[in-house]
Amino acid sequence: MEDLRSLGQFIATKRKRLHLTQEQLAVKMHVSKSAIGKWETDGGVPDRNNLYNLAETFDVPVELLYRYVTNEEVHPKLDSDNITAEIIAVLEKYGYKDLVIITENVVI
Repeated sequence: MEDLRSLGQFIATKRKRLHLTQEQLAVKMHVSKSAIGKWETDGGVPDRNNLYNLAETFDVPVELLYRYVTNEEVHPKLDSDNITAEIIAVLEKYGYKDLVIITENVVI
């Protein structure tokens, strides 16, 4: 899995995976293109309402975005007996790129 270290990296990566330009995302979010650019370069952080809108636009839990803002560990280690890091690696090898695994209400 990718090691995205900042909210800006996460926003840029998700936007590109959705095949959106910064301008297109800005229109969806009702913000300026420069706001998107600022967030993606970690020059600023979206306010609470924009975090919720980003979560909805990217179809991710707002808690995930909040972890980036608070610098909490975003990708905790897997503790599940059924899903291991090795299984995820195999799935990704066969083309499953956007895996979302929920274990004890934590998205990995």
